[in-house]
Amino acid sequence: MKVIGVTGGVGSGKSVILSILEKEYGAQTILADLVAHDLMEPGAKSYMEIVETFGDSILQEDGAIDRQKLGSIVFADEKKLEQLNGITHPNVKEEIKRRIAKIRKKGEASMIVLEAALLIESGYEDIYDELWYIYVNRETRYERLKEGRGYTREKTDSIMNNQLSEEEFRAHAQVIIDNSYDIEQTKKQIHEILM
Repeated sequence: MKVIGVTGGVGSGKSVILSILEKEYGAQTILADLVAHDLMEPGAKSYMEIVETFGDSILQEDGAIDRQKLGSIVFADEKKLEQLNGITHPNVKEEIKRRIAKIRKKGEASMIVLEAALLIESGYEDIYDELWYIYVNRETRYERLKEGRGYTREKTDSIMNNQLSEEEFRAHAQVIIDNSYDIEQTKKQIHEILM
């Protein structure tokens, strides 16, 4: 069962690609961000170390980690972001491998699709068989993020500037999907790749 890594910059429409692969091709998807969130729940693998590193001030009343508070701390300080990544990435990678093995054992999916913005930077090439880069021109990304998430151009720029360049994404990918146009164009590209 093939594992396809799906990556791309913010606003590239990775979730649209995942939805197509799930609904039309029987793929089972794993989203690295959601795995990370699961592991930050009280009692889960990353929880204690994050609380020990960043203190009780990041906790909500119910003891859960307030991800917005944690985010405001780490995105303002590169060292703290590195600390958080040092805690979470190894745990996430291990959990993703476990979930892939479980999906393969069940044998009910046509393929496994792993989505993460940091697939390349976090060294996931030993997990996926093929990397798909979802490309969208910068202006379209601005528009989509403004409409869909209410992001300002400044916020979008700050996220984009912390991600790999288009050239770096392209250099690592085996497949490039241009998701700048309508959904039918995207579906056509996926069909051609998978057929």
